[in-house]
Amino acid sequence: MLAGCSTASAQTVAERLNDYPTAARADYVFGCMAANGQGQDVLIKCSCSIDHIATILPYEKYVEAETVLSMRQVGGERMAIFRTAASANALVAELRRAQAEAEILCFQR
Repeated sequence: MLAGCSTASAQTVAERLNDYPTAARADYVFGCMAANGQGQDVLIKCSCSIDHIATILPYEKYVEAETVLSMRQVGGERMAIFRTAASANALVAELRRAQAEAEILCFQR
């Protein structure tokens, strides 16, 4: 019985660490490479970066933070909530911290 619980627990951890869809990882890598260069070394660094972000931030939170960042690009009064709400700012700050950590780990080698 304990072996079954251990396996279920391990799957939960593995799923949590790998909950980013391939398309989302690829989209991040493409954007990262567009900003940093097109070489094999940049591909490796960008892949490392999204993999590290995925260990820190669950995919749901990543999507929420990316949505806030996208909505901040839209003008108008209705979008002000995305620029001023504490919860929106916290989501973006969490993503920025994960990205900074990933940059140190993956790009400063």
